[in-house]
Amino acid sequence: MISLIKVILLVLLIATCIASAYYSLRSHRSSDPIDRGLFGAITNILMGFMLIILAITFMFVFQGSTPSVIVEALFMVLGVFNLFAGIRNRKHYVQQKSKTQAI
Repeated sequence: MISLIKVILLVLLIATCIASAYYSLRSHRSSDPIDRGLFGAITNILMGFMLIILAITFMFVFQGSTPSVIVEALFMVLGVFNLFAGIRNRKHYVQQKSKTQAI
């Protein structure tokens, strides 16, 4: 059961890493500033998920030494921060895009 969870976490980690790289490239190549911000926000959301998944994976792999717990907690906090910052930024850029399209 634990090995199945590790495999699922690995697949999710790889998927979020690839998706994050894809949206990061789209963000850097976009000429429209609203699209650039929107793709950057999606990248932040995916990076947040990736860090949270990485922290959960570390919890299954390492057995609770003090340095590993500190690293896991740090990844978890950074992941949650990236996730909420990305959601907030995405909401802002979606509103800006709808205002621009309404005009």
